[in-house]
Amino acid sequence: MSRALALRHHFEDSPGLVGEAFEARGYEVDLVMMDETSLTPSLDGYDAMVILGSKCAVYDQEVEAAWFHRELALIGDAEKRSLPILGICFGAQALCRYYGGDVRRASDGEIGWFEIDVVADVELPRGPWFEFHFDHCTLPASAELWATSPRAVQAFAIGDNVGVQFHPEIDEAQLKEWLAADEEDARNLGLDLEALLSETARETPAARARAQELVDLFLRRVG
Repeated sequence: MSRALALRHHFEDSPGLVGEAFEARGYEVDLVMMDETSLTPSLDGYDAMVILGSKCAVYDQEVEAAWFHRELALIGDAEKRSLPILGICFGAQALCRYYGGDVRRASDGEIGWFEIDVVADVELPRGPWFEFHFDHCTLPASAELWATSPRAVQAFAIGDNVGVQFHPEIDEAQLKEWLAADEEDARNLGLDLEALLSETARETPAARARAQELVDLFLRRVG
């Protein structure tokens, strides 16, 4: 059986719909924590890695000193092993940063369900995909642009690695976990949490199918 390592940065995070898609394709998915209290996991025995989102920023020097430098080193280890990475939101920004791109605070964030503009010949669904971010990437020259929105790069590939700014793992259950962990902060952003959860419940069946298409695209990239 193939194995995928999924890195999370908060206990309320899981690979969700993306994890389901990997499991349906014969992968065993191991979920491990990556933060200042955790050890750096070994990549021995793994065939792919998924890096999930984070409330932190990849350009925060305190975060880098505390633990993110170890995650960057892990990406380097994956590169040496030719181990492909699917980076999601923070994970995509980590890939961008590692390969020489730039990540900065965006003038406007994106929260909610949005369609994206997909580059011709890239077999990525337009969405809608769930967004929850306040940063944006300027890609390195080695990257292939796959999709954009008016506010950010939304998908790209670098070698066998794929990064997506949106959250393909999100379903209603996962969003409930997020909001339960930070409900006050979410309301302070002006979000109608009940409406967002209702929309997510409606989108979850189609989002599950889109997540499967994304994982298939990633695995075809790996070959």
